[in-house]
Amino acid sequence: MTVLALMSTPGPSQLLMLTTSGVHGFKRSLSTAAGDLSANALQMLAAGLGLAAIIAASATALTVIKWVGVAYLIWLGVRMIRRAKPDDTGGPAERKRASLRTLWLQGFLTSAANPKAVVFFAALFPQFITSEAAFWPQFLILSATYIVMDGLFLSSYGLGSSWIVKRFKGGARVWIERVGGGLARAASSLCNPYWRSTMSAISASRPGRFTSAS
Repeated sequence: MTVLALMSTPGPSQLLMLTTSGVHGFKRSLSTAAGDLSANALQMLAAGLGLAAIIAASATALTVIKWVGVAYLIWLGVRMIRRAKPDDTGGPAERKRASLRTLWLQGFLTSAANPKAVVFFAALFPQFITSEAAFWPQFLILSATYIVMDGLFLSSYGLGSSWIVKRFKGGARVWIERVGGGLARAASSLCNPYWRSTMSAISASRPGRFTSAS
């Protein structure tokens, strides 16, 4: 239930998926989802290798990565808003089609911009791992399950956004990009309290396991 609640709650990755699908189409937005899931996979691997304890213990490193992530989200939000301008006819302005590589990179950086994700996975997964069986098979199954579930949730956001654009024509695309950009900027200021409360709830269920840095 914890994982389902986190996946269904709109965050920077979900907002980026909404915007990308609305602007570039659902099929191309799958590259953004792939980038997001690629970052998640690396974060899970880092958690499995024990790097979560190092990240949690290094307040300086965590703070630097955190603010780099905030700066990236602000830049991405401003970029979306500036691009969401109608042309002289009142319709959405023509723009260069973003490459699949660019869309993948946006998804990857948005997800990787949250350094506490490593600590999150390290705190969450042990609750479902038993010492009576080998660690890595269990860890890999949990990781694969999370990625599949997250991929389905991201796809549902993309499908919904694509449907809205097709239903309400081009004008919806401009507003989706404007709203997505504004929410991305808002997420940059809200992500820190969000992750702090999330980590506190998880840590409370397994006292002494990991401690997130502020």
